[in-house]
This record gives sequence, C-alpha cells and structure tokens, in this order.
Amino acid sequence: MQALFAQPTKALIFDMDGTMIDSMPHHASTWQDFAKKHGIDMDIDELMRRTTGRTGLECVRLLLDQPDMDDALAWELVHEKERLYRDIFGPIFKEVAGFSAFYAATRTRGLKVGVGTAGDIHNVEFALGHLKMAPPPDAIARGDEGLSGKPTPAIFLAAAERVGIAPEHCIVFEDAPFGIEAARRAGMRAVGICTTNTPEELAGPHVITCVRNYDELLQSNFLGNLHVS
Repeated sequence: MQALFAQPTKALIFDMDGTMIDSMPHHASTWQDFAKKHGIDMDIDELMRRTTGRTGLECVRLLLDQPDMDDALAWELVHEKERLYRDIFGPIFKEVAGFSAFYAATRTRGLKVGVGTAGDIHNVEFALGHLKMAPPPDAIARGDEGLSGKPTPAIFLAAAERVGIAPEHCIVFEDAPFGIEAARRAGMRAVGICTTNTPEELAGPHVITCVRNYDELLQSNFLGNLHVS
C-alpha cells in the first residue's frame, strides 16, 4: 500500500453512480420495473450484475438478448428506464457521505478531477445539477459517447486523456467490481467505495484502500498521504 501511495498523483477520476451519489438502490428498483414491463425473468442480483458499469445501450441489448437492436429503439428503451430513475431519485437525492467535502479538499490541492461514468448526458447533468460542484470537474467521459462500458478501460482512459494526465498518475474511485477491473486495465490505481459491494469484492493489487464513504477518507487524511505531483 505504501508503494501505491508513493506514486505521484496528478488526477482523481470518479465513477458517478454509487461513488459520487448514493443512487444504486434506485437504479436497482427501476431496472426491476424495466425487467417486469419487458418480460425479463431475472432476479435483482443478476440484473445488477449484468448492468452495473455497462452503458445504457449495452444494458438493454444484453437484458433483451438483442445484440443487434437498432440504436434508435435501444436509446428509446434506455431513456424510458433512466427517466423513471431520475423521477424517483430526484426528490430524495443523496450524495455518498462526505463526497462534497472531499471534492472541495481535492480542489485545494491542485489535483485535476475527471468523471468517468457509463451514464448518459441526462443522468450526468441530473447528478451535477444536484451536487453543484464548484469548480466543475475538469473533464467528463460518458457512456453515450460511443465508448465501451466497464470492465473495458475506455471510459477511464478517455477521462484521463481529457484532463491531460497519464493513466499511471490517476486514481480511480469506484463502487463496483467492473469499475475496479476497468481501472486495472487502464493502468490506474483505485479506491473502492463500499456503498454496494464489500472490500473483498473490490480488492485488487492496484487498490489503495476500500472505505464506506468519503468521511472515512477525510478522517484518515487520505489526501495528505498522497504524493501529489
């Protein structure tokens, strides 16, 4: 772990759902509703295993077993599900505990900040509109830009390129195994945020630490222990 801390850090890249915002229970419930409406016989654990980290297009094509589904129809189904998610989560919106304070502390240290999410522009604007991050992230890479979803590294690599920092100088914050694996494939270190998975499920040789939330990172002086370059 000390070696992982010792590597120079120039940028932090945050996954969004379950990492910045406490949204995964609401994604789960709306995927259940989507499955029921479209005749998909699958329990919630399997639904989440198949969808978490993947882009909207990947999700609907996989769940409906239609890999060649027309883009227009696939996006119509994605928007159907995501509008329901935003309608449900909006009135009770909640960040992962301590995220805003941790983000503010990050910006005072001169680190670049990126967001790397499989979510689409509507969900990103929804989340950022509620979080009111100031200054805003330096770059965002989304799942509706033609990038493949996690566990491929495409989204995190795009975020790193857009903030102008080499992957080895980035740390990814992730709540899901696919995201942790995507960080490894990108050549980035990672921090596991255990809102939806256990430390064991988020483990890896590139993982610096696993915590329940950002309050724990602030209390442990995580940022102060980084070798910021």
